[in-house]
Amino acid sequence: MKLKPFLLASAMHALFVPPAAADQTQYPLQLENCGHELRFEAAPARAVTIGQSTTEILYALGLGEQVVGTSVWFNPVLPEFEAVNAQVERLADNDPSFESVVAKRPELVTAMYEWHVGPEGIVASREMFHDLGVATYVMPSDCASKDNSVGLDGTRSELFDTAQLYRGITELALIHDAQAQGAALLNDLRTREAAAIAKAESLDLPSDSTALFWFSSPEIASDPYVAGQQGVPAYMMAQLGLDNVVQSREEWPSVGWETLAKADPDFIILAEMERRRFPADSLEAKRQFLETDPVTREMTAVREGRILAMQAHAMDPSIRAIYALEKLADDLAGFDLTQ
Repeated sequence: MKLKPFLLASAMHALFVPPAAADQTQYPLQLENCGHELRFEAAPARAVTIGQSTTEILYALGLGEQVVGTSVWFNPVLPEFEAVNAQVERLADNDPSFESVVAKRPELVTAMYEWHVGPEGIVASREMFHDLGVATYVMPSDCASKDNSVGLDGTRSELFDTAQLYRGITELALIHDAQAQGAALLNDLRTREAAAIAKAESLDLPSDSTALFWFSSPEIASDPYVAGQQGVPAYMMAQLGLDNVVQSREEWPSVGWETLAKADPDFIILAEMERRRFPADSLEAKRQFLETDPVTREMTAVREGRILAMQAHAMDPSIRAIYALEKLADDLAGFDLTQ
């Protein structure tokens, strides 16, 4: 399979964009974040993370000692961060309370999603933290070209771009005066992203190959939450030459199984997580449903054994998304759809 021109351009861009400058941060630092003007007089000494994405980014920047509380976990922490994570209090597996976050006396609260910290934030609004003198930082990937007031998890007007993730890493490094660490992390991620995209050339999948990403469901047999046209899974599919059978522009729309079975994707990618908010959070429950339900068991991907697993957190804007792109390229290389 030949790379589409925009895929090749993306790969070249990922290889040749220089890493962020490794100069020391000059304080006071001012920057704009998701419509809010932020000002830092010095690097924050205490941070609470609401979302696994920013937790692992701060760990990757060597800032574990500054993290005093974490929350919202889908998967176990990356192995390389197990030691530092063991020293940090987990405020909640899922959504922390506003009081529990404030009790840690943070100077900075980082969030992966605006629905946790935002206009209708279930933890708090940004203003609630700012009124207490606590700065907040929301990952740009959750507000760039995205309307979080439309749909359950928001709706994107443009395809997710890893530049949004890289901007978040750059700015978190800048805020913490960790620009050298940020440059090294960005260089590693860009190199790995480009290598995964280049590997797509050798997959030799038919040009009309399709896929479906299933995250979870309120009930195992109810309409599932599946990846829409513009989020991280859609980005992965675009890089690997797969078409998304889901047409919605919502981040994670709910679509009926009759509709999905009619679309009949060549591959189904299931989210694997330790979270148990819904019955279908379980990977094995999802597999069993697909293989036993009278509608889903007739889908080509199920009959042909083309069901893959991916860590749930990798389906969100995170450093794991880059790692997952690598793994998905490797996994797809094991299938031959030309026979």
